[in-house]
Amino acid sequence: MNLRPDPVVATAQGAVRGLRQGAALTFLNIPYAAPPRGAGRFAPPRPHEPWEGVRDATAPGPNAPQSERKLGSVDMSPYFGAGWSRGEDYLTVNIFAPAAGGDELPVMVFVHGGGFVAGSTRSTMYDGSAFARDGVVLVTLNYRLGIAGFLDIPGAPANRGLLDVVAALRWVQENIAAFGGDPHNVTLFGQSAGATIVGGVLATSDAAGLFHRAIVQSGSGLGAFSTKQAARVTKAAAEALGIEPHAGAFADVSDERLVEAASRLAGIDLRTDTHRDPLIGLSPFSLVLDTQPAASVAVGLSADVDLLVGTNTEEGNLYLVPVGKYATSTAADVDEAAARSHPDPARLVEAYRESRPEASFAELRSAIMGDALFGAGSRALAGAHAAHPGSVTYAYEFAWRSQALDGELGATHAVELPFVFDLADRPDLHGPNALLGPGTAPAGLAARVHETWIRFARTGDPGWDPYDAEREATMRIDTEWTQIDGPRTRERHVWS
Repeated sequence: MNLRPDPVVATAQGAVRGLRQGAALTFLNIPYAAPPRGAGRFAPPRPHEPWEGVRDATAPGPNAPQSERKLGSVDMSPYFGAGWSRGEDYLTVNIFAPAAGGDELPVMVFVHGGGFVAGSTRSTMYDGSAFARDGVVLVTLNYRLGIAGFLDIPGAPANRGLLDVVAALRWVQENIAAFGGDPHNVTLFGQSAGATIVGGVLATSDAAGLFHRAIVQSGSGLGAFSTKQAARVTKAAAEALGIEPHAGAFADVSDERLVEAASRLAGIDLRTDTHRDPLIGLSPFSLVLDTQPAASVAVGLSADVDLLVGTNTEEGNLYLVPVGKYATSTAADVDEAAARSHPDPARLVEAYRESRPEASFAELRSAIMGDALFGAGSRALAGAHAAHPGSVTYAYEFAWRSQALDGELGATHAVELPFVFDLADRPDLHGPNALLGPGTAPAGLAARVHETWIRFARTGDPGWDPYDAEREATMRIDTEWTQIDGPRTRERHVWS
């Protein structure tokens, strides 16, 4: 029986009481910004009011308004969570700190994915206890999603969800030392939409000095919509709600109606004469920037931030296999994927066919989708960062194949996350329709991946050669780890 008192920590806004759980001190639902109410949902984040006494931080809090999200027959509930847990005071962080204590410990701040419309700190995938056990202060955060977070609205600042992440980083700088963390050694990392946001933060001058390393897991440095593209989404959202497209009108709409309207925006054609849709129709929300994050990094923003960038070998499988579109793929499907992804689709398909002469239509379709969504934009970000003298850049490819869905899911999008968080033995991640498939994960793989991420956070070196334009050194992570140079060069060059 644990008779030790639960920990109390003083923050700049007030004291919080957490839980002592094994090797971790856990603090849940600590506000880093004021509740986004009414018109405040479409304003920059503001500081939270101080509180008197000791705030309870032992139970999960609300999260950003969102609809329940599913991906066909694969169980993604550990990733997306159970949907919307209502409450206005949801711009919060969870903190996992070593129970053994310590000072000036490395800090890692995680930004969840979910297509810019779903996800939260409540998702079981983001339990940071293993990080705390291994001497890291782990912070997870909620941010505004969907219309409130990313719709580009006249009269409102753009990318409000990204502004929330920057506000959380400021809160970390002010408060993390009280939890044993070192504000001078902060690693910002994220996955999928969260990784694309990390790329956006790299390109945000106001975030300079708030973090020192970054990890981009299956994001994109080319994932932002142009303002022209975003305007199409705004027009459609306003029409769906029957309002004028400006901030004052959106401020009068309830969260329930905003969530319902967001769910009806799928399928908008965002291709223009000068821009493809970087999300190839999978989400109507993203960052909105007329200069892509990779281009901003190319001119020197965040050149002093150590960067680790990677993708999974079969990213596209998640968008095909669970919905029954993988095995039925045809040559026309391959051509359609290329047309959505590239200004010269015939050249793209030719490059992939030459690079993968034995590949099926399904494999070609998935590979093109994966590179359109994540691969090309990740390489662009890594290359832009590595081009600066003194910048430190590393690349990885996660190749371990899940045997879920009769072995077809493979090394798909999000499959690396349980290994990063050292949670690959969780029962809810295993089964024929679970992310990691039936059976057990390879012995030692989660421990090694988790240890590698922590090593990078501590030292800026994950343990292999840096990435540069000449070699493109990349660590392929599987049951065996192999460093390769310039994988699939022909495919990579066709995206340049």
